[in-house]
Amino acid sequence: MSAKRACSIEGVLFDWDGTLVNSYHADTSAYLAMFKEMGIAWGLEELEDNYSPNWYQVYRAAGLPRKCWDEADRAWRAHYAKHRPKLMAGARRVLARLRDAHYLGLVTSGDRDRVTRQLREFRLTAVFAARVCSGDSLRKKPHPEPLRLALRQMQLDPSACIYVGDAPQDVEMARRAGVRAIGVLGPFPTEKRLRAARPEYLIGSIEELPDVLKRLLC
Repeated sequence: MSAKRACSIEGVLFDWDGTLVNSYHADTSAYLAMFKEMGIAWGLEELEDNYSPNWYQVYRAAGLPRKCWDEADRAWRAHYAKHRPKLMAGARRVLARLRDAHYLGLVTSGDRDRVTRQLREFRLTAVFAARVCSGDSLRKKPHPEPLRLALRQMQLDPSACIYVGDAPQDVEMARRAGVRAIGVLGPFPTEKRLRAARPEYLIGSIEELPDVLKRLLC
């Protein structure tokens, strides 16, 4: 039996933005530029108070009419493309260490074109056995559909998997899919709500993940 199958945690799946990649500056800069372009009088405080990985929730909170969402999407992407986010400190080492014992997956609300480009730039494309992005499922986080899709692609049972994310929506999605959740504090303004969501473990950085996984092994 392989080391992967002998392990009681077969799959470790990750959120992308704020968990593995530090996209806070790029994301917020793109939002603020888009708000200005769309005539929305929001600054950083309003954005942080209403932030969600589901950007349509942000649009609704900002009072942006549904008919303007496509235009807002295009504006956000154009402004985001001016930035080059970096991996979170230690993320590459953690992924390299974990892939020897677990199947790795990615479940993100990020746009597939953008996430695929970043994975290629970071040379991480081959690391993940499944990559589920925005648009791959009908429903978004915190609905469990995106995570369930990744589990089907990886042919893994939810009870043998962990999901790691930085937002309360990540924790809710994992629980609804029958997957244990580990919260990681990242650069996005989600700490208070993440703590309130009560993930099974809450870690201060992605570098702590390998040690936490050891504690969860049978």
